[in-house]
Order: sequence, then C-alpha cells, then structure tokens
Amino acid sequence: MDPKQMHPETLLAQAGGGIDPQSGGVVPPIQPSTTFARDAGYMPLNPENTYARDHNDAVRQAEQVLCQLEGGAAALLFPTGMAAIAALFRTVPTGGRVVVQSGIYWGTTKWIREFCERRQIVMDEVDASDVTALRDICARAPAHLVWVESPSNPWLKIVDIAAAAEAAKTCGALLAVDSTAASPVLAQPLALGADVVMHSTTKVINGHSDVLGGVLITRKLAPFWNEIANDRASAGAVMGPFEAWLLLRGMRTLPLRVERMCQNAMAIAAYLQDHPRVEAVWYPGLSSHHGHALATRQMSGGYGFLMSVLVKGGREEALCVAGRLGLFHRATSLGGVESLVEHRHTIEPHTGIPENLLRLAIGTENSGDLIADLGQALGH
Repeated sequence: MDPKQMHPETLLAQAGGGIDPQSGGVVPPIQPSTTFARDAGYMPLNPENTYARDHNDAVRQAEQVLCQLEGGAAALLFPTGMAAIAALFRTVPTGGRVVVQSGIYWGTTKWIREFCERRQIVMDEVDASDVTALRDICARAPAHLVWVESPSNPWLKIVDIAAAAEAAKTCGALLAVDSTAASPVLAQPLALGADVVMHSTTKVINGHSDVLGGVLITRKLAPFWNEIANDRASAGAVMGPFEAWLLLRGMRTLPLRVERMCQNAMAIAAYLQDHPRVEAVWYPGLSSHHGHALATRQMSGGYGFLMSVLVKGGREEALCVAGRLGLFHRATSLGGVESLVEHRHTIEPHTGIPENLLRLAIGTENSGDLIADLGQALGH
C-alpha cells in the first residue's frame, strides 16, 4: 500500500518498514558501524553507505516516517531540537533579519538572541498570536526567517499559521513552525502554508524520556535546504543509530499516546478551572481560552498535552502545591508517558512568567488518579 494513502496510525505502527529481509525480523535492525566496506574496485558495497556521519539506515528510516507524517518533501534529524533550530538559523546571512515570536520556549529565545548578536542579525520579537502585530512587523522590512511556536510553551498561545505564512511572504521570509507541543498527529503546519516545521523529537514523538533529538521537515526542496543538509553532514550534527532506532520504536505508539494524553489533559483542565484554589488554566481545549476557536480549526484530534495552571496566591503557594504532588514528577520536559510538573518561574524568572504558574505536561496515566493527586495537592 502506498504510504501516502495510509492513515497516520497505520504508518506509525509499522514505522521503519516491513520485514527485515536478512533476519526476518518485524522491526528494523540496528547497524552500529561507523564505516562501510568497498569492493576490490573500491566501489561501496552499498552505494547509500560510506560513513556514518551522513549515512545511517535507522536515521533515514525515521526521517522518512516523519516526512510522510508531515506531508513534506524531506526531513533531517539532529541530535537535539536545539541543534535543528540552530541549523535552520545558520542559513540566515550576517546582517540579515528574522522575526521571532515572543513568549516561546526560553531556550530557543536565548539561543536566537545570542546568535543574532554575534552575526549582526536584526531580531524583531512579536506576539505572533496577534495576527495584526505579526503582519505589521513583517511588513517593516525584508526578512529571511519568521519563527513561531504553536501551541507556545509555556504561555499556550495559538498562532494562525496560514495567516503567519501570508505575513512571511510580504517580507520574503520563510515561515518555520515549532510544532513540538502539537505533534504531527494533531497539527500539519506545512499544509497550512509553513515552509519548515520543527519538532523536538525528545518530547512526544519519542515519548519515553530516554532519547534526545530534533527534526526539520521542509515543504519543498530549495537551496536553503541543501545548505542545511550539507552543513549537517560536514559539521556532524547527526543522530546516532541507537537513538534513531529508539525514536522509531517510540513513534509506533505515537497516535495512541497522544490520544490518551489529550483525553487526560482535557479532563484535568476542566477539573482545574473549577477548583477554588486555581486562578486560571491556560489550555487551548477550554472554551475560555483566547485561542480555542483557532485551535479547533487548526488542530485535529485534540488540543495537546501541555497546560499552565496559575495557583491562587504567589510563588510559595505554587511551590507548595508542586511539592505535595505524588504522581506528577517535578522535572523539566514534556511529552513523555509520565506526567510532569514544573515551576517555570524558578527556571526562567527574568521572562515575566507569573510566579504562581505551574506547567503541567500530562502523560498517559489514569486521568482519575492524576486528578486525585492534583486535588490533594491543591486541597479539596
């Protein structure tokens, strides 16, 4: 069956291909070799493999699956999500201009600011969930790249990707979307007009908190993409075979995990918004969320697994709630099968994040158990 005709669940259940012809195994093998042999005439025994820095069967298999999931023309895996972001921004020339969404993952903002300062690149930050503001800032001058994140972490803002694509065109820029908090199961940025989509595969795509990785997927092949591919091969920002194999294994259950996590998140958000010790819940699945209507149009199958909860009181009250949680692990990440809680102000106090905000990354546990844990931590 043509993979293009498969539903995501079918494509992912058999991620990595069918039967291994050499062993008969129903999962792809791991080939850890860093170099590959040539025949007596010095021709490679396998034309696709000469050296592991750029030739890796498991990486190619994972890239193919991710490319098919997003409906792209090509995909490139990197050892981390930040390495993927850096590879894309390195295509911006010295003295260029980029437009970057404000209030996104702090690690991204910090790196882009420092990179732009080193390269004398103009960096304009804007609340990209405000379509008018995004259009206005794009129209100011030519740019090379517009970077948005939807849903954003940890503010949970939703960007109109189709409108962002049109805004990027007005200044001649590529539109790149960090879709980590949505996953390819819930959103398709390329179909909405984005030029590139990025995922931290460390998060829900792998889903088991045991692999670092990142991926870029392009809507069409273009010179900038060749530049990224050549730089990755030469500079060595590559994923190893074991990590790629684990990523393939994790992807096989991606739709099931995302479905359960979204169901859990919706139930938890509904519970928390009515709790007397909760000031607000930021979750796009709630009708009270400012981006709910847009998320409903733009996301399919759920609203994600990430939410931010503002505890009534201040910093100490929020920290006490986090400290009393038993099932939620106090740790930094999201998208794993285990639920996590994070006091973001402790991590990024300089960004204006509320001191009473707890970011919840919802896992696949029983929603009733998670709600009971939140209830006892907040106080019934």
